[in-house]
Amino acid sequence: MGPQNFTFAADPVPQSYGNIIMKPEGAKPVIFSHWVHRLRYTCRVCHFELQINFKAGTTGITMEDNVEGKYCGACHNGKTAFGIEHCSRCHNGGVGPGKKEFAKKTGGLPPAIHGNGIDWNQAMEENLIKPVDYLITKPDKFQFDRALTLKAAWDYVPSAVFPHKAHNRWLDCNNCHPDIFDIKNRTEKQNRMESYFKGEFCGVCHGKVAFPLKDCGRCHLGMGNWR
Repeated sequence: MGPQNFTFAADPVPQSYGNIIMKPEGAKPVIFSHWVHRLRYTCRVCHFELQINFKAGTTGITMEDNVEGKYCGACHNGKTAFGIEHCSRCHNGGVGPGKKEFAKKTGGLPPAIHGNGIDWNQAMEENLIKPVDYLITKPDKFQFDRALTLKAAWDYVPSAVFPHKAHNRWLDCNNCHPDIFDIKNRTEKQNRMESYFKGEFCGVCHGKVAFPLKDCGRCHLGMGNWR
């Protein structure tokens, strides 16, 4: 199997990429817009400190949890962000931020080809955004800057480069290790595009919230991108 065997879905409109629709029982659907929160917080805050699972629908968030200050309620308390008593701001039937709001809040950020059309890492490098990395306790983050070179299985495809530094900006080491990438028990599946398309390993984030897999040149340096 080679890259010509893969097919990619058409890009959604930029303001919709990464949106998660939650359908609570007995209430209108809620839409969670990743880009709105990404402007303010790193992925670590929700997916490590607040213990929200990467896979949508598996955390089991309830209104009772939010009232107790867990999950969404950690910020939506009327102090950090609007309180949960403003029900309709979330339970609005699944309507996300529109094109005008997206353009207003992300205008001037460095562009990317796919996904939201924003290079979030470059935006952070240039201090155009300064997302908060914790809510309660400042992390003693282990700065590991090593870039891994992953040889491609296909002829004429350049090796992929995995930059730990770029991921450390947004995530905690424990977000990936050992549950997603077990460095003590590495398997060939960890380096296979087939696995990523199934939502495993790199595919846990890339293709859902982080830039999509069709943005080939972001990992396979020197390679073009699907249009």
